[in-house]
Amino acid sequence: MTRIKLILFALVVASLSLGFAACGSDDEESTDTGGGGETSLDLTIGQLVPLTGDLGDFGAPGQKAGELAVEEINAAIEEAGVEHTVTLVSEDSQTTEQGGISAAQKVLAEDGTCIAGEWASSVSIPVAESVSIREEILQISPASTSDEITDLDDDGLVNRTAPPDSFQGPTLADFIEEEIGGAEGKTVNIGARNDPYGTGLAETFSAAWEEKGGEIGAEVIYDPEQPTYNSEATEITSGGPDATVIIDFPETYAKVGPALVRTGDFDAGTSFVTDGLISGDLAADAGDEAVNGLRGTAPGSPEEGTAPEAFDQAYTAFEPKDIERFTFDAQNFDAVILCYLAAVAAGSTEGADMAEVVQETSAAPGDQFTFEELPEAIEALQSGDDIDYEGASGSIEMDETGDATAGVYDTYEFKNGAPEVIGEVPVAEKVE
Repeated sequence: MTRIKLILFALVVASLSLGFAACGSDDEESTDTGGGGETSLDLTIGQLVPLTGDLGDFGAPGQKAGELAVEEINAAIEEAGVEHTVTLVSEDSQTTEQGGISAAQKVLAEDGTCIAGEWASSVSIPVAESVSIREEILQISPASTSDEITDLDDDGLVNRTAPPDSFQGPTLADFIEEEIGGAEGKTVNIGARNDPYGTGLAETFSAAWEEKGGEIGAEVIYDPEQPTYNSEATEITSGGPDATVIIDFPETYAKVGPALVRTGDFDAGTSFVTDGLISGDLAADAGDEAVNGLRGTAPGSPEEGTAPEAFDQAYTAFEPKDIERFTFDAQNFDAVILCYLAAVAAGSTEGADMAEVVQETSAAPGDQFTFEELPEAIEALQSGDDIDYEGASGSIEMDETGDATAGVYDTYEFKNGAPEVIGEVPVAEKVE
């Protein structure tokens, strides 16, 4: 298991006897407990990234983005001249429930009080229920989009920087409508993995498609651990649909895709996928026929804008340079930044205290600050002012449930085995 720990000091205290507070609490000598005024903070942020397993393609870029975020925080702390220390602990969550829980427990053992992660919804939920909520750790996922997370009884502890699937379903429906020349009377078949991500997104897409006057044909929910998918593939391709939607992860699609091709009825050019399959290794694993021509949607970051452009430049210049940008990297960067800003806003590194302010820190009203303006954001928060953090992934605008409600979706097409961005669309409205 990969473990990277970066200890970043922004200010060396003249006398060691003054020290910093133990992780998870404020300096004992500080009299300020609710933001505003000078406060010493000693914050440990845990980063759960899927370096292995189904979402292994996303792990290294996400980890790099989190490390970049702490470097930016460190530079801002030094410029602001505040007594803050930030430690980043990275753990491989393995894209499994047990792997995620184990990784979160290791963060807890390091006195971590904020977690950036997990990425898979099927892992984020048990991490939240077994660790974050029970231990009062603030959790901010950059990539878990299942609508089940919205309704968790979490006291505000579970949040995310990527919009939930209640937004992606309608956004995908809009995209397919445009790509196939309308929705009225047109049939879409669906194949989806049986977990909170797959079933939830299938449901929100279906509702949006039917609201447009379209029809849902075959809907096949399959076990992601099956050895073969021949019968499922036959059903997914049955009835001559106008389009097909596949909601899956790369490791499973490596078996589902070839099974679809073997039916003789599958056309990647009329098939659509979601963020879980936006992988540069998908064609190598599933075969060109199962991949080239696929189109899809995924949470992205705006092509234009001060913060997204600055993040792209900073990420490209940051080591290791051979790890290129990938889906959800900007959202993970923002999750780590928000862990820190929530601590500053609360004047505390207690998870419950940070949870009380993280949503308002990411949303209007309040003066907007990007990561390039972190020193000014620190000053504003310590003066008791409200801020609206404008992310590398664009506006976040967390609502009262901790869901991101703004941002953009990239639209993709697989060409020559690789996903290429072909457009950018705003987050569509939920279908109530």
